[in-house]
Formats: sequence, structure tokens, C-alpha cells
Amino acid sequence: MRVIVTGAGGFIGKNLCAAFSPRPDTELFGFDRQDSEEVLIEELARADFIFHLAGVNRAEDDTEFLPGNRALISRITEHLAQNGKAVPILLSSSVQAGLDNPYGRSKLETEDCLKEYAEKTGAPVFIYRLPGVFGKWSCPFYNTVVATWCTQIAAGEEVRIDDPERELPLIYIDDVVSCFIDCVSGKVEKDADGFCHAEPVERVTLGGLYEILKGFKSSRENLTLPDFSNRLVKNLYATYLSFLPPDGFSYPLAKKSDDRGWLAEFIKAKGTGQIFISTTKPGFVRGNHWHHTKCEKFLVVAGEAEIKFRNVLGVQTQSYYVSSQTPQVVDIPPGYTHSIENVGQSELVTLFWSNEIFDSVRPDTFYEKV
Repeated sequence: MRVIVTGAGGFIGKNLCAAFSPRPDTELFGFDRQDSEEVLIEELARADFIFHLAGVNRAEDDTEFLPGNRALISRITEHLAQNGKAVPILLSSSVQAGLDNPYGRSKLETEDCLKEYAEKTGAPVFIYRLPGVFGKWSCPFYNTVVATWCTQIAAGEEVRIDDPERELPLIYIDDVVSCFIDCVSGKVEKDADGFCHAEPVERVTLGGLYEILKGFKSSRENLTLPDFSNRLVKNLYATYLSFLPPDGFSYPLAKKSDDRGWLAEFIKAKGTGQIFISTTKPGFVRGNHWHHTKCEKFLVVAGEAEIKFRNVLGVQTQSYYVSSQTPQVVDIPPGYTHSIENVGQSELVTLFWSNEIFDSVRPDTFYEKV
């Protein structure tokens, strides 16, 4: 299948082309504003499907909207109709098309142009009036407030919020791309007015959006992960990370060092506990304590160790020899005092998981030698 994507260098275009590129059944032709329209017109003869994503979202002068949004689709549809081609076309429009403003009117005329083409040729057309689309490769100060605020918050810049209670409809780029690709195979339904709908659309207030994005930045300091069971939060987090500068992907952890080695908290999550990591020098022991309710898991990722247990109500001990050569998770039940000793010749590196975030007021940790 020969697929043409206009606006291939734009936000949605980049993501759509990236989704199509691994598919062996698709030959892709991407067109962008710096390319020759004559080359595009020549390609129309071989097209099996056209994604028309090109357009003007922001303009210095309102008079730029109409020619910027209608001219190219008019030329495409006129050429196809004149040559007896009924190529399916998908149009990325906007919810603004229903509003009486220069941008909205230009998008509405673009839709009308496509409808005229469908009536004249019988070609299937798919018109999506998209809400705010967000995700990787979007352009700050152009595509969406999400891109703008991700950029500003990641850089530590001030964010302006005029109306914190204003509700914003949002849709994630991967969901848009998935819906668009479904059109190629005919897996799409239209409403009574002939429009297609990308889903799911989620809503958040501007104030709520700011707090979510601000929390992502803070998570590098407090180590607490967001609630990824919330789909919007999960997708916003992926978007936020995509706006980190390339030299800002890493961040330090606070180490607590002593004669045994060092320990650092790594990840915390409400409801699922926390992960921390430690090093232990040969011959040294960690632990010799127990918990009433807290549960843990130990995983040695480098070195050799002996993990010992004893029920605090008894005297019998149980030992486990563990090594990074054979990864093995050891559960630490409550009511058992436990210890981990480096019995190897090299540094011991261990990952620890606890089912609760450490609370210094109620640590649930009691010293007792195994």
C-alpha cells in the first residue's frame, strides 16, 4: 500500500510516520512545507491512502489561516478528481472548526472541500475534529499547552495560568495514531454528522494539569512515582520525560555511607512501597532487625551473600546462600529477624523492595540479632 502523509514533519505527522515505518506492507511518502508541491502531485497517481495533516495552527496574521489550511487540500482533491482517482483521504481537523473564529472557519472550509471531493468521486473520507493532542515530538508554544508547560517546568521556568478552573479536553498522540491507522483497514465508525472520533478523550483543569506536571519534576527529589494506574497521568509522564534536555536525563540519589558500604533510596510509590539499593563490603553484615507488618524482598545483583532468618518467637535459624550468578529473590516475612552478610571476595550489591514507604515516625523496625 502506498500512503501519503502531508505535514509529515509536524507533531502528528512524525508520530504517524514512525508508526508506519516498520510495516513491510506500507510504502510511505512524507510531504512537508519545504517540499515541492509538484512532487506531491506526481505522487498522487500512486497513492492508495492520503493522510492530510498539513495546516497552520498559529499565525502572525489571521489572514494566513485560510490559505494555509485550504489551499493544499484543494489542489490535492482537484487533481485527484480531474484524473478520475477516488483515493481515501483522512483529514486532521480541529474542534475549533465549530467555532466562529479565523482559525475555526479555515478548518471548516477545509472540511467542506473534502466533503465536496467525496461527493464528486465517491471516495471515502475521514474527518477527525481533534481536541488538544499531546505527546512526544510536539512543539512548545505551538501545538499544545502540554508541550509548552513540560518545557517550562523541566527548565524551572515560571508557568502562567490565567484560569486554573478551565477544563481542557486532551487526547494522547498514540491513541490518535492508532485511530488513524484503523481508517486504512476500514475499522472506523462515523457519527450522524459524518465525523470520526479519536478516543479516549480525557479532561483535566489547567490547574490540575499544572500540578500533575509539577509533580513529575518534584518526583526526582522525593523519589515518589506518580499513580500510573491513571491513564492520563501515565501518558503525561511519558510526554514530560520527552521534553527533558538531552543533558538532563540523569539525577543523583542521596547516599548514606558507613563502614559497611552505602545505601540509597531509588523509587517510592504510594500503595506499592519503595526500592532501594545498597553496597556491602566483604565480611560485613546488614540487618539484624525485624518488622511487625513491613515485608521486603532482597535481590543480589552483584556478589555473594548469606541471608539468615529466625522467627523472633523461636531459636531455629534458616540460611539462604544467594549469588548474582543465579538471580534469586528472597522474601522477608514479618516476625522474622533477618540479616544479609557479604560472604564473597568482592563488593555486594543488593536491591531491596519494601511494601511500604519508610516512615521515620513509625519505622516498624526493631533490632534483634539473628
